[in-house]
Amino acid sequence: MPPAPAREPAASVSSLARPLADLSWLELRQITVPGRARPRLDRVSLAIGCGERVALLGASGAGKSSLLAVANGQLVPASGSLRWLGSPPARPGPARRRQQARIGTLWQDLRLIEELSVQQNLNSARLAVWGWPRALLNLLWPLESDANRDALAQVDLGAELLGQPVAALSGGQRQRVAIARLLRQDPELLLADEPLASLDPRLASEVLQLLLDQATPRRALLLSLHRPDLLVGFDRAIGLRQGQVLFDQPASAVGPADLEALYGGEPP
Repeated sequence: MPPAPAREPAASVSSLARPLADLSWLELRQITVPGRARPRLDRVSLAIGCGERVALLGASGAGKSSLLAVANGQLVPASGSLRWLGSPPARPGPARRRQQARIGTLWQDLRLIEELSVQQNLNSARLAVWGWPRALLNLLWPLESDANRDALAQVDLGAELLGQPVAALSGGQRQRVAIARLLRQDPELLLADEPLASLDPRLASEVLQLLLDQATPRRALLLSLHRPDLLVGFDRAIGLRQGQVLFDQPASAVGPADLEALYGGEPP
């Protein structure tokens, strides 16, 4: 009797040999985060594919910031599972830092260091790659100025800002520097927590376009949005209400009935 043919090894979804287009960059399965009166997130499941531009909608307190904090690994859920490119978060240490270096987050408060120069703030995006000795040198001496000039040029800022402290910048300049810092990090998953909330309509439109332009075939974008009228340009819209996913559909399909159900009759 001839021997049985050797079995093919099972394909691993976490294998980076697979094309990025075949992978979900971010996958949440039945994520629950407790809260005081009710869960901040209640059995949330979703997946974001490479190259997708996804808007996250919901009223204040719906769980948008909690979802983004889970997505970048800063908040550990009470139950459920998180996967980045098919792999669960590694244990704290170098492997975990390498995973998180591939995720860039633009917070509403920007989290720039006011006292440091624009150059030093841009270089802070490289800390996970550099390690501490080079990071300390960054505080004393300008590093990688050419790369920083290129990042500023991509957000329509001039190289003359490199030596200025962040405290001297206007609000619009700070927004652009924060995006330039993401470009220096070169993440593959870009998360943004209501980055347009405090901006005037013209600047909000410009900053949104800058962020949408960052979504490439290898980079996914998940952006928390407080204005449904800005959905143009997104592929998908996910609506959160009281910590649960109310809808997950093409952005172009979101209509008045969806927004009424999402915001409960209150203006977004």
